[in-house]
Amino acid sequence: MSDPLRVIVAEDNYLVREGVRRLLDDTGEVDVVAGVGDAAQLIAAAATLRPDVVVSDIRMPPGHGMEGIEAAQAIRADDPSVGVVILSQHADGAYAFALFERGTSGLAYLLKDRVSEVDELISAVRSVAVGGSVIDPVVVEALVTTRTRLASSPLRTLTAREMDVLQLMARGRANRGIADALALSGSAVEKHVSSIFTKLNLNYELSTDRRVSAVLAFLRDSADGRTGG
Repeated sequence: MSDPLRVIVAEDNYLVREGVRRLLDDTGEVDVVAGVGDAAQLIAAAATLRPDVVVSDIRMPPGHGMEGIEAAQAIRADDPSVGVVILSQHADGAYAFALFERGTSGLAYLLKDRVSEVDELISAVRSVAVGGSVIDPVVVEALVTTRTRLASSPLRTLTAREMDVLQLMARGRANRGIADALALSGSAVEKHVSSIFTKLNLNYELSTDRRVSAVLAFLRDSADGRTGG
């Protein structure tokens, strides 16, 4: 039988951290060599203990943002052989893309619900230890849904210049400010704005101001774009 995989568990909630530690240790396939509560401790422990795999929460002190992913990237920059399993409460694809944006080898993104499914967690640990990658099926479904929605977005019909104009509209620029920023004539901006309204199906009968509606469409689809890639 091969030696147990050396694993560091990172989670700021003590009870969750110890629960994950116990689940992994009890399989006999893993030796949890450290449990830490924040990203700085994780990076330091990885540098000292040289684990095979890091299992980390996505959000940890101090900012509770994406510290787990940032720590994982720092650890793998120092030692690319270390596998990383990120555990998250969020099916939001933006987090998965943040993890995989520099490559997928040796990385896994699982929802925390999988912690209770020990076989799946251990399978992910084994996979990343040998350079594989795993992504939770629920996250995949969310990404597919987002891509499908974006594919049908009317913003896809805008030209590059029309998108430039719409982005400036979203920043509160009036036509004169847009013209100055893009070195266009006032009439050219008016034509682009009119085209945007037409393509987004924002007609004169709408009670809501068309510029506001256009900006809302841009912001909504921009948010979806960050979520889906």
